[in-house]
Amino acid sequence: MAFTVTSNSFKDGDYLPGDFILSADFGFGCAGGNKSPHLRWSGAPEGTKSFAVTCYDPDAPTGSGFWHWLVVNIPATVGELAAAAGSAGGKLPAGALQTRTDFGAPGYGGPCPPPGDHPHRYLFTVFAVNTETLPVVADTSAAVVGFNLHFATLAKAAIMGLYKR
Repeated sequence: MAFTVTSNSFKDGDYLPGDFILSADFGFGCAGGNKSPHLRWSGAPEGTKSFAVTCYDPDAPTGSGFWHWLVVNIPATVGELAAAAGSAGGKLPAGALQTRTDFGAPGYGGPCPPPGDHPHRYLFTVFAVNTETLPVVADTSAAVVGFNLHFATLAKAAIMGLYKR
């Protein structure tokens, strides 16, 4: 069985609805709901001891993309995250840890590309991890989380949302 991820919030390759776009609270000029989307995964390989979820924009005009969301240490018994689970006031599974995004703090930060830019791709990736916990804390950078995931990933599955303004 292949490791796959789907969402009730959007279909792979579709534009993300307003609920999942960055809110005006961040000051970047967007006015969405800033809710993390629903994600469901299945088919994790044998030996999976936890999951991690990331959201990354490779099209951001930074030279290094932009990390919108990182969650690690999701228990292996979990197979989905509800919409808004990674947002302020959201509910993540016990043991799960959100780490620092490129907004400078843990938690979901929705898309908000520059006005008039081409559609940006938002890659929501679920990683099947071979350890229950990664050696990271809430203030760990996305690069260090990615480094740890590189060596602990058994499989990964992704779904892509688009957004432009």
